[in-house]
This record gives sequence, structure tokens and C-alpha cells, in this order.
Amino acid sequence: MNATTFHTGRLDPATIEIVRRRLEAIAEEMQAVMLRSAVSPIVREANDASASIFLPDGTVMAQSTSLPLLLGCLMPAIATMLRDFPLAQMRSGDVYLMNDPYDGGTHIPDVSLMLPVFAEGQVIALAGTILHHQDLGGLTPGSLPTTATEIFQEGLRLPPLRLVRDGVTDAQIMRIISLNTRTPEAFGWDLEAQIAACRTAAARMEELAARHGAEALTAMMQELVRRAEAATRTAIRAIPDGSWTYEDALDNDGVDLDRPVPIRLCVTVKDDTITLDFTGTSPQVRGPVNAAPAGVMAGAFFALRAVTGPDIPNNGGCARPLRVVLPEGSLLNPRMPAAVNARTGTVKLLTNAILGALAQALPERIPAANSGCATVMALSGRHADGSAWVVTEVMAGGSGGSSQGPGVHGVSTDVGNTMNLPVEAMETDAPVRVHRLSVRRGSGGAGLHAGGCGIEREYEVLRGPLTLTFRGERHYHAARGSAGGQDGLMAEAWVIRRDGRREEVRSKLTTVLSTGDRLLMGTAGAGGWGPSA
Repeated sequence: MNATTFHTGRLDPATIEIVRRRLEAIAEEMQAVMLRSAVSPIVREANDASASIFLPDGTVMAQSTSLPLLLGCLMPAIATMLRDFPLAQMRSGDVYLMNDPYDGGTHIPDVSLMLPVFAEGQVIALAGTILHHQDLGGLTPGSLPTTATEIFQEGLRLPPLRLVRDGVTDAQIMRIISLNTRTPEAFGWDLEAQIAACRTAAARMEELAARHGAEALTAMMQELVRRAEAATRTAIRAIPDGSWTYEDALDNDGVDLDRPVPIRLCVTVKDDTITLDFTGTSPQVRGPVNAAPAGVMAGAFFALRAVTGPDIPNNGGCARPLRVVLPEGSLLNPRMPAAVNARTGTVKLLTNAILGALAQALPERIPAANSGCATVMALSGRHADGSAWVVTEVMAGGSGGSSQGPGVHGVSTDVGNTMNLPVEAMETDAPVRVHRLSVRRGSGGAGLHAGGCGIEREYEVLRGPLTLTFRGERHYHAARGSAGGQDGLMAEAWVIRRDGRREEVRSKLTTVLSTGDRLLMGTAGAGGWGPSA
């Protein structure tokens, strides 16, 4: 289709579908470029990064098959950068970045980039990437301190900044960042991976615009958003009208270890809209498990997509029927300067809560609770030459049993689908030996269809001292069964000192490990579905 056809108002349905698939392929290519180019294990092995294409107004157009948490968090980050840098000020090749959790970001290690795509003298799209960087300062290596009580202890906050202008990188910005990270070389390479992904998207989008015409391409993208909204509203109408509640709890906030942190939710479906009301959720807490709204919206967007079906184009139109109520000063909408680095477990549990509430209306379609844990562990130390190293690992539990069959063992679920770090990668980048990696048999909840099991790992420190930062969940609150199924087994972890002393890890911990010390851990199992035979 060319511009002449577009001006007649006749958009060819087949061409629109081809363009949709092409946009999705461009987003996938962005993701592949980023993963192939990054140097940090958390990215190149665990895939902790995401890529998307946006319309010039900030509406997401196409997303890579990657981390839903980061895909969702990229949307408000793009909106923030557009607020500070209007389209009229942009030039071809510009690159913008930010990470501030209190202004559209999620937590400090996740840096968002945006590059405008030009065709026929106008911005036709925005290429966006978000990547978990290994370290951006703060109390502990990895920028994930479990004992942080304010954002200033978590690392370097970056407001929306223009990093590249007319093809020239701002050396002062890079110098500031380099002085505030323990791993400046890795940061630089991973940032270049993000930029390369965005430039790849720009080249592909320019080719697409040259083929169809900029105006016609824009019209087709807007039509795809309209269709996604209409299809999502139709899917919501198929859910019975009503309100359903659900409650879950974090083990603790990382500081007050004996105090659970409740998440309460009421989901209301009315006609073609869904409202998620988190009134009654815990007020913001001292520790770092508070979640900035960007993460909450990512969980909400994922849950909505999960219940409306995979056949609907995955773009910003899907989010328009969604309303989210987040009381100010709460765990899910904290006031400055609350700490927020450990928001992953919080977002996973609130996502489970949304699905758990909707399961009361759709028990045959929604599985039992996933393990709801994403145990995040950072090991750090220094090389012989004094330079710092950091290796971050994200460990999964099980997925919930469902009416279709049993859950899956040791798999990342819902908003978190990072890969388990291979043993070889861990042992290459850190002076540890992994003695055991296995399924934690019996940890999935029993039922007609059992919940998936968690995993077990055992690490030995070969050369200390190392700093261990451990952020876990489900040590005290199990993943619930559904439709008569049983709850999953809770998580556990222990530090075994070289002299034989055993120290329980109470969900969250920052400590020093010496040569010969060991870490033993088992992640949570998921809930079972249906009564046992």
C-alpha cells in the first residue's frame, strides 16, 4: 500500500496485518541485538532486558517477547522522557535515558533509553529499551540493598537526560555515571547494547516507512491500537460483572523482619472495563519492598493481557479499559524518599493477587497461585587487581496447577520470565562452586493437578570474602491452591559457615561470606488445582 491508497481512506486489512507482524519482528530483533551485545550475565544469560516500539505520543506499538515487568515499566519511562523532551526538539540520532523511580522509573538498576525514529522529516516512532545494569552505586554492590530505608541509599538517580546529540555522546553524563558505579566498564558495554538495539529499530522502521509512506504507516499503527482496544473490551465483556477480593502478604520489608506486609485488592468488572483497587494495602514501609507505580502498572497490564487472550495485538490499546487505584503513601505508591529496590517480589505478589481475584470468576481459565517468588541474589567482591565484580542471579519457583494440567517446575512466571543462570556462567564470573541444582521435589501443592515445584541450589565460596545480598519471598506465606488444591511448600535458605554454624536466611539478608562458607536454598512451590483424587 502507498500514500495514495492511504489518502482514499481505504486501509487494506491484509497489509495492516503484515505491518503488525513486521513491527513485532522489529521489536524481537531489538531484543536479540541487546542480548547478543551485552556483557553482564544478568542480561546475556538471564535476559533481564526488554525492547519495544512506541508511537510518537508514547503509546506502545509492539513489544518483544521478553520480561513483562520491564516491558510494562518502559511505558511510563517513555512518557516521562517525552514530557521533558518534546518531539519538536528532537533530532535524528538523539538518545535519551532515565531511571528515576519517582518519575516514571521502576528501580535504580533499570535504565530506560529512547531514540526517535524519523521519516519524511517527522518522528514516526520511538525505539525504547530497558536493561538491568549490574551496579549503579548504593549501599551494596548490585544496587539492591535489602536494608535500605531511603532511595538515597540505593544508587544514582538519573532524571530524563539527552545522552546523544547529533551522533555525539555527552561525555559529562557518562563521566558522572562512571564515577557512581562499581562496574563502569560493564555499564558502558551494556548501555551500548541498548543503543545498538534502538538504532537497529530505527533502520528497520525507516525501511518500513519508505515502503508504505510515513502517513500510511502511521495510520496503520493507529488502527492497530484501536483494534487492540476494541478486542480487549470485547474480551472483558465475556467476564461476568462483579467484584472479587484477594489478600496476600510479603514476608517482611527487609528491615522489620517479623512484620508481614499485606497486599489487599478488590477487582471489579463492569461491562467493558476492569478496576483494580488496592485500598487497604499496607502503608509504605521502612524497607525497600515498596513499589513505584511503574511496576504496579506493569503487573496490572500483564494480568489484563493474561485474561483477555494472546490473539489480541499486544499494544497500548489493550491498557485503555484498565483503571488502577493506588492510595498515595501506600506500599504501591510510596512518597519520597521511600526505598524501592526490592520491588520485584511485591509486583509478583500483586500480579498473583489480581489473577487470584479473577480466578473466582474464571476458575477454569486461571491457574492456582504461582510460587510468587523471584529470589534475587547478588554476589560481589574484588578481583586480584582490586577491580570490583558483581554477579546477580534470579531464581524461580513453580507455576500453578490449572484445569489443563500440572504446573511447571523451576520456571519464571507472570511478570518475571528471566532465565535461570547456567551453572557454568555463575562459576565463570564468580569464585563459587555450585554443588547442586535440582528440582525441589514435593514442594508443589497437591491436587488434581499439582503445582510446579521450586528448585534447590547449593553454593560454596572458593575465594572470599564475598558480599551476599539475598532478596526472597514465600518463606512465611505459601502460594495458595485453587479449586480445592493444596498450597505450595514455602521457601527456605541457610548459610552454613565453614565451622559448621547454620544461620537461617529470613527471606532477606545482606552478609559477608568467607572462603568455605556455603549457601543452601530452596525456592517455593506453587499451588495445586482441584481436589486430590
